[in-house]
Amino acid sequence: MAILDDISEKLQKGKKKDVAALCTQALEEGIAPADILNNGLLSGMDVIGAKFKANEIFVPQVLVAARAMNAGAEILKPYLAEAGNEPKGKIVIGTVKGDLHDIGKNLVKMMFEGKGFEVIDLGVDVAPENFVQTAIDNDCHIVACSALLTTTMPMLGEVVKTAEEMGVRDKIKIMIGGAPVTQEFCNSIGADAYTEDATSAAEKALEFA
Repeated sequence: MAILDDISEKLQKGKKKDVAALCTQALEEGIAPADILNNGLLSGMDVIGAKFKANEIFVPQVLVAARAMNAGAEILKPYLAEAGNEPKGKIVIGTVKGDLHDIGKNLVKMMFEGKGFEVIDLGVDVAPENFVQTAIDNDCHIVACSALLTTTMPMLGEVVKTAEEMGVRDKIKIMIGGAPVTQEFCNSIGADAYTEDATSAAEKALEFA
């Protein structure tokens, strides 16, 4: 449908108001909210994710596209709830204790949302038990944590340990990322996945959904 292609195109250009207006128009035309979400907003974010991964666009373009997506998603939310459209799953995300970096985390969060996940963002400087308790309280099946400093990397291991101590390690997938983090480090702490960029993180989360 042409209007869904328009939503996708305007989203890719970061035209927040246009995306919101087109989502409203599509609803008025009787298009199912899930179709607008999947074939308009999410397909637009898929293009953005692919371009970002290929270094064709950069962080600022991703951020404006994500803002446009959120504007459309806000309009669809009540209709999706009415139609009983469940999110793909719930994810807790945050930057570990002692680390105040959040640009990478915010990008990953947007990519998760772009794949249809509900995301609980704990922000920065998050203690291991806070990650795990939030996951338990909100029935989240993925915990995504990042460390941008070599000095805070051990905290990622503490999140895994805390999940074990709190008896939920088998119920929660722990994803890690951040500039100094490697697959070797991921293996050494027993986390479930390491991804090197936001797009890969979202794709990996879908595998766990």
